[in-house]
Amino acid sequence: MKIAVLDDYAGAALRLADWESLGGEITVFNDTITNHAALVDRLKPFEVICLMRERTPMTDALMADLPALKLLVTSGPRNAAIDLKAAKARGITVCGTETRKTTTSELATLMILALNRRLMPEVANLHGPVGWQTTLGRDLAGLTLGVIGLGNIGAQMAALGRAFGMEVVAWSQNLTEERCAELGVRRMESLPALMAASDVSTVHLILSGRSRGLVGAEAFAAAKPGHCFVNTSRGPIADTGALLDWLRRDPTAMAGLDVYDVEPLPKDDPLRDAALIEEGRLLLVPHLGYVTEATFRTFYEQTVEDIAAWAAGAPIRELN
Repeated sequence: MKIAVLDDYAGAALRLADWESLGGEITVFNDTITNHAALVDRLKPFEVICLMRERTPMTDALMADLPALKLLVTSGPRNAAIDLKAAKARGITVCGTETRKTTTSELATLMILALNRRLMPEVANLHGPVGWQTTLGRDLAGLTLGVIGLGNIGAQMAALGRAFGMEVVAWSQNLTEERCAELGVRRMESLPALMAASDVSTVHLILSGRSRGLVGAEAFAAAKPGHCFVNTSRGPIADTGALLDWLRRDPTAMAGLDVYDVEPLPKDDPLRDAALIEEGRLLLVPHLGYVTEATFRTFYEQTVEDIAAWAAGAPIRELN
């Protein structure tokens, strides 16, 4: 078998799983390319392609130009960047892996702490000409945390918020009073109401037609002074233009982003606003929500299992 492992930014794939057990020819790519012709040129020889989450979309048009492709394995139990119907129609098996459930909530909490305690500008102060602290951070205890989406990760955020002494409120389109009562949070009637009531908001929704652009101008206009907005879910859930307008309009506003409309984030993207970053009001993180050693070990070990099972004629963890 000719096997391609895509988008291994950390160069971790080969050391975290026993690829030699497959007896195939393994090629690892450490970068992401999006040009169709370049992707076809790179991937045309491969029978098996291993995807890291949604870093490289697998469209019908791309699969049509990869005649050798027989198996796709994605890390995680779902991948919105794979056209599953097209893969099935072309006879391409698609398999997934399990994932760990706590990594994103840990990162979101870290970002909330970093922004409110002004960690990044104070680290810059320590290593710069000033040499020491110059500002005051903000305690989380006594603040209100607004959780946008109260699923598995949202529930973890509610528990973490309470552990820091925060009151917790929540909202999503389908959120029920029963779910809120179960988790001990207060349900808000609308997203603007949540933004107005909370000091910190954190997004934990799946990207869909209903959630795309959900956090936009109306929501940011409702945010109270000093509001801290964090998105570790998917970039398009928040309107980038509205977010930047809000940050520039309110000198007390803060935002932390781990996800973007285009990834990797282009060097000339408007979000790379040096002034906002230097002020410590905009924290940009390179999509680290799921990037931990334990998670990637699960991904790659189960990817190898998936390939071996498929090669034996008994695919496991099929998605299509």
